Amino acid sequence: MGLFSDSPEFKLRKAKPFSPTKVRLVDIHAAVPKYLYKKNAFRASLHISRDILCAIALYQLAWEIETFLGGSRRHHIIKWALWVCYWVSQSIVFTGWWCMGHEACHGNVSEYRWINHLVGFFFHTLILSPYFAWRSTHHLHHKATASIEREENYVPRTRSDLNLPPEPIAIPTDYHEILEETPMYTVVRMLIMQLLGWNMYLFTHTLGSPRHPKGTNHFNPSSTLFKPHDRWGVVASDIGLISMCLLLYKWTQTTGISSFLKFYFVPYMLLNHWIIMLTFLQHSDPTIPMYRNRQWSFLRGALSTVDRPLLGWAGRIFLHNAGHDHIAHHLFTNIPWYNQPHVTNILKELLGNDYNYDSTNVFYALYRTSTQCRFVEDNGDIVFYKNKDGKAARELAHDALNYPAC
Repeated sequence: MGLFSDSPEFKLRKAKPFSPTKVRLVDIHAAVPKYLYKKNAFRASLHISRDILCAIALYQLAWEIETFLGGSRRHHIIKWALWVCYWVSQSIVFTGWWCMGHEACHGNVSEYRWINHLVGFFFHTLILSPYFAWRSTHHLHHKATASIEREENYVPRTRSDLNLPPEPIAIPTDYHEILEETPMYTVVRMLIMQLLGWNMYLFTHTLGSPRHPKGTNHFNPSSTLFKPHDRWGVVASDIGLISMCLLLYKWTQTTGISSFLKFYFVPYMLLNHWIIMLTFLQHSDPTIPMYRNRQWSFLRGALSTVDRPLLGWAGRIFLHNAGHDHIAHHLFTNIPWYNQPHVTNILKELLGNDYNYDSTNVFYALYRTSTQCRFVEDNGDIVFYKNKDGKAARELAHDALNYPAC
């Protein structure tokens, strides 16, 4: 398989007409041993300690970059190469903090709720993420994954949203006029999404549910995103973020703006990239269906996600299996991350071809999804993304609509 080519799994899935799984949710739950649900606080604390110590070690090493080399041109190049290594490494560690906060929001760090919230709030606040506010909308995402009407994240635009002509009368130039892009425009669009997409979602609910009014965000306790019982959590998140911003301001006054940019801001921006890459590719793919209410079910939504070996062994260690075992996570949110690989192995055997895995290089997969997943039809109970030519990558099987959602 080439670096910039589709994986064998993707090609097989694309060639096979889609029909919803015949496996029942009750059978999946029966196949997973009860001991995998057990939370091990000591084991979790080792992961947490490692995440913190890695960030501290990288930070301390980075301080040495400017001092241990001379001022020649060759040394100057080496310095910047080392800074790039720091930025990438620290951004991955920061993403691990976000993933640990994600596990905490599902109650997987400890049996005690307050410990989970303490861990989640601590890690997310350090990377300027509103823990309690995001936790509320994230739970809504899990309740309606891949539901066009009720999903909260990466909700696709429809034909009518783009003002495209109806499918029976649309011609290729209609699609190209609206969806055609120059390569440079595509690159710029992807860069904006990768570096700013996470904050755009938090501040403006970009690619969120269109049910919410303009101006919806994760910082207003009265936002329609939240129920009344969520609002004090939103206030706590806001206070945490303000406090973190003040700490960063004070630290910048002491060390200088250059240190702030090098040590925190650049890794933070790359953290945004990893969050978007991770979550976007989990839930957006040309071969994965989305459902409207008559055909949606919790099981079908959970299986409309994709496992990917994001960052390989580093993803296993620092991202806490978030990319490798996402289907298992959607089916069993209350099983901790260190047990999810066992669940994934069970699912592979039980689901067979209904298990979605893709070993495509993630950067190529990001480009493929960004360019091929442009819109869905306004009608249809099971739909796939269509590309700039108005074509879907996958077809429905003739019996796809004959099985009731369950």
